[in-house]
Amino acid sequence: MHHDIEDLRRFYYQRALGRVVQRILRDRLTGRWRSGSCTGMNVAGFGFAAPMLRPYLDVARRVTALMPGPQGVMGWPAGLPNHSVLCDETAWPIETGSIDRLVILHGLETSDYPAALLAEAWRVLGPGGRMIVMVPNRAGLWAASDRTPFGLGRSYTAGQLEGQTLRAGFVTEWHGSAVYIPPSDRRFWLRSAQMWERTGARISRVLIAGVVLIELSKQVRGPVGPGVKMQVPSPLDILDGVTRPRPVRSPTVRGRIIVSPDSRSQPLRSNG
Repeated sequence: MHHDIEDLRRFYYQRALGRVVQRILRDRLTGRWRSGSCTGMNVAGFGFAAPMLRPYLDVARRVTALMPGPQGVMGWPAGLPNHSVLCDETAWPIETGSIDRLVILHGLETSDYPAALLAEAWRVLGPGGRMIVMVPNRAGLWAASDRTPFGLGRSYTAGQLEGQTLRAGFVTEWHGSAVYIPPSDRRFWLRSAQMWERTGARISRVLIAGVVLIELSKQVRGPVGPGVKMQVPSPLDILDGVTRPRPVRSPTVRGRIIVSPDSRSQPLRSNG
């Protein structure tokens, strides 16, 4: 089951709870990838990651919001040139190895082919490229609520998410959690959301977050096995065909005989 683009847009841009969640997740993202550190990079997002990408619009070389076909697409950002693209979830219109930073939000948990989706993410990332995935926490209240986008699709534990991305070839660099408030529109929770985030970061084993986050990198390893032998020619082989130099001796006079540099000698008559 996939999200509907209209439901996502209403939650994140029109509902107060959605705007709070957007701010929380974006703060966690920029805490890992400050906008200045992405200057000149190619940044992309898949699923409904557009709200997370806005801080990079002014500094990145290119920003692309990839939205899967079953979900639908919307023009983004509003009032500016469009950066959103409708695509197949396992075949993105992105060149291989061209992305430096990738964010997946509301993409992995609803995918029909999660392994193929991660393989596509691996393809588009360049060597050393990084990706952050945000998914519903299986143990949290948000995964059990149908009133938010986090209640749709599969939910994960941190271990399950790390295991699946490890099988896809990624290396885990960091994992965390976010959204410690319950999925409620009550003003108390909305106003105290930042306080709960700070508290949850300190005692995450006590408070259960609604979202699991993981940062991954693409490390391209060298080939394993016997190395390729390289033939380094000998200096004598390079000079093959060139006559080896022989030491030169200065001519000397012995009596009336002058010895030439070569092995032959000629007697010369003296004029005296």
